[in-house]
Amino acid sequence: MSLSIGIVGLPNVGKSTLFQTLTKKQVDRSNYPFATIDPNVGVVGVPDERVEKLAEREKSVKKIYATVEFVDIAGLVKGAATGEGLGNKFLSHIREVDAIIYLLRAFQKADVINTQTGVDPLREKEILETELILKDLETVQKSLDHLEGEVRAGKREAAKETGVLNKIKGFLDQGRLLNEADFSKEERELMKNSQLLSAKPRLYLLNGQDEEVPAEIIESFKKNQWPFLIVDVLTEFEAAESGFNQEERISLGLVKESELDVLIKKSYGLLDLLTFFTTGLDETRAWTVKKGSLAPQAAGVIHSDFESHFIKAEVIAYTNLIAADGFSQAREKGLIRTEGKEYVVQDGDVIEIKHNA
Repeated sequence: MSLSIGIVGLPNVGKSTLFQTLTKKQVDRSNYPFATIDPNVGVVGVPDERVEKLAEREKSVKKIYATVEFVDIAGLVKGAATGEGLGNKFLSHIREVDAIIYLLRAFQKADVINTQTGVDPLREKEILETELILKDLETVQKSLDHLEGEVRAGKREAAKETGVLNKIKGFLDQGRLLNEADFSKEERELMKNSQLLSAKPRLYLLNGQDEEVPAEIIESFKKNQWPFLIVDVLTEFEAAESGFNQEERISLGLVKESELDVLIKKSYGLLDLLTFFTTGLDETRAWTVKKGSLAPQAAGVIHSDFESHFIKAEVIAYTNLIAADGFSQAREKGLIRTEGKEYVVQDGDVIEIKHNA
């Protein structure tokens, strides 16, 4: 399953530094606007202690984590929706990702060029979201214009789609993100098919030290229930470059777990996914499926033939397997269940698929 998260922000807010820290991939971090024109792409493992513990329990030769793809998208500017600053090209890159990290400048470093007057994360948030909303309005209007002839011809589906698009346009006209509006599953499916930018899940990352972010800004994010993290990206970049372990991080006054690991986990969580596991001597592996997936669909993630040739699945919750100290003891205690085609996979399931492929 290919899952991608775009990193967007105004020029020089730390996008490429964040990307390089996440992926350990060398990219251009030059201190001038539009150093990144084509998007950099890197695949990142999702930290998961359950993989570690299962691999240790089963003495697995390999450990394979769930992954997510991060896309470093060049800086947006005010007017991007109408083509300012290569805006149309950048917005097309955003259209292709599953979720968005809005990187907002909170750091006060004067030696890093600021394209804005002063440091104001809320203003940057508004600029970015306005451009996405304006681009969505353009997309919706084009779709409405395209459907006009079909509606006049009396085509029911076209009339139905037009009604949904007009509802969407009403929210956008109010300057509202589609992600925050209340739509039915069917309406959201149409938004997904139309690749509307403001409908994508998002996380706000304030780039700076905790003390650099005013209390009133933090309160605004909390009050509006905007998902956010505060991370000093440069400090995390330098720690990653130096290869500090957890003890060294603590001795330097950094939190034990890399804040970028927290970011990766939260980014993965934006995508409405769950993780199940297979484990054995050869490997312990984390697999990704959408929430609500059935056992045959999970089998198909492991191998496409397994879905059509699915017979049953032997399932145990990760916590039960660890508590029982292994499969033999878990089987003796009746903790391993046999599930059929209608079983809805749960996060943390350890599964063995039975098939006749």
